[in-house]
Amino acid sequence: MSDSELLGADSSTYANVFSYLGLPLSRRIDDTVDAVVMGVPYDLATSARAGARSGPSAIRQASVQLRWEEKRWPWRFSLRDATNIVDYGDLSFGAGDSAGMVKSVVEHADRIFSAGKFLLTFGGDHFISLPLLRAAARQHKRIALVHFDAHTDTEKSDLEFYHGSMFDVAMREKLFDPAHAIQVGIRTEYDYDSHVLSVLDAAWANEHSTEETIAKIVARSGGLPVYLSIDIDCLDPAFAPGTGTPVAGGLSSDRLLRIVRGLSSLNIIAADIMEVAPAYDSSEITALAAATLGLELLYLNAAANRRLKE
Repeated sequence: MSDSELLGADSSTYANVFSYLGLPLSRRIDDTVDAVVMGVPYDLATSARAGARSGPSAIRQASVQLRWEEKRWPWRFSLRDATNIVDYGDLSFGAGDSAGMVKSVVEHADRIFSAGKFLLTFGGDHFISLPLLRAAARQHKRIALVHFDAHTDTEKSDLEFYHGSMFDVAMREKLFDPAHAIQVGIRTEYDYDSHVLSVLDAAWANEHSTEETIAKIVARSGGLPVYLSIDIDCLDPAFAPGTGTPVAGGLSSDRLLRIVRGLSSLNIIAADIMEVAPAYDSSEITALAAATLGLELLYLNAAANRRLKE
């Protein structure tokens, strides 16, 4: 490797730790790029503990533990051989400028989506999913939503920037099709009588097999392009203490990984992993869970691309 190609893409777990998985830092979106990883360090829409603005950095740091594997278990191919991924870096916006953040996310995500690339976004708080969906909806007339969370995030609110209501706003803006939306891991109050999204609550998801959960997700998506959103608090605090609104009784990291891995039949156009707040983490276990989920999602995208080429 020449000096001009120092990208941190070797197997070291302590050297050149500045990008996710040691991927090249680049904002060049051309025909050689298949997928893009992007960070949005924003947490001004939180309702409880702040700190998720440091999530993208923490996930990148934790990803060094995944760099040494040529093939991520149990996948049978090398991600680097199958696809070309770049780390877009973090989006920058003025301190306290929520409107500027929204504008920046829409513009950059639209640039990536319009080029036909898969986008994986690390947050930040979950409100960020709203501008991401706005950008995705510019390219796709109908979108299915697969959402893992402890909370439905469909509260009725007059707040312009709030991480508990953005999916309600997204429905009103018709950014996704509610008839093809499913939420997994929910274990907080919501309006059971009027809630139009399908819910597999945490108790159901923990009591039933991962295969049953996968089947319900696939059936609900209805063959539409899928936006997949993961709030890390869908995991039980035993597996993800580093988040702003932890709720006991959630999924294990193994169960969530197996469910995500089983979604290979879906046309996932974009995904996000939100609400990692490293100030409350223990031994980076939350950040590592998020980094590993990100890797699984990139493998899903690579596997889909391989099938298209066969």
